[in-house]
Amino acid sequence: MSATIQSNVVPEVVFDGRVIRVERNMVTLANGRTTLIEAVRHRGSVVMIPQPTPESMVLVRQFRPVINRWIWELPAGSLDEGEAPALAAVRECEEEITLTPRRVTHLASWYPTPGFCDELMHFYLCEDLVTPGAPVAQDEDEQIEPATFSLADVRTMIADGRIVDMKTVVGLTLVQQRQAGSHETQFG
Repeated sequence: MSATIQSNVVPEVVFDGRVIRVERNMVTLANGRTTLIEAVRHRGSVVMIPQPTPESMVLVRQFRPVINRWIWELPAGSLDEGEAPALAAVRECEEEITLTPRRVTHLASWYPTPGFCDELMHFYLCEDLVTPGAPVAQDEDEQIEPATFSLADVRTMIADGRIVDMKTVVGLTLVQQRQAGSHETQFG
């Protein structure tokens, strides 16, 4: 049995926005059944793990209107059209925490919600952080407050519910595994 699906028609675009596109499409599954799917299409994103020191990381506090609350999270952002993820990590780091990483290391890439969205998140360790040579413009639709925390404080913030963002939990896990000498990503 084939593990792929086959689209029966050109997808219907339900919404085409600045960040996402929503499509509806009839597909034939590997088992031969036909079903209607709704898919959110996204260019992909980068998640930066800025580490001023090996025992600290920079988080950003920002208001997330979709969940109507302020949250602490790792800085992240969408890829620009055709942009390489490593370059986006540098650009987004400058925009969100006003520091430029001189060393950017790809740690992993995952689909956070593959049941309905094709966004691929690329996680980057950002080290050797320096002040940019020129002022960096922030996105107009963001209000961001960066702050540096110890890794122990980040663990506590996750445990007590102050951090509710999944990518931040994953990012901390990647850093801890790297520091432990494991280059295999293991969860659970």
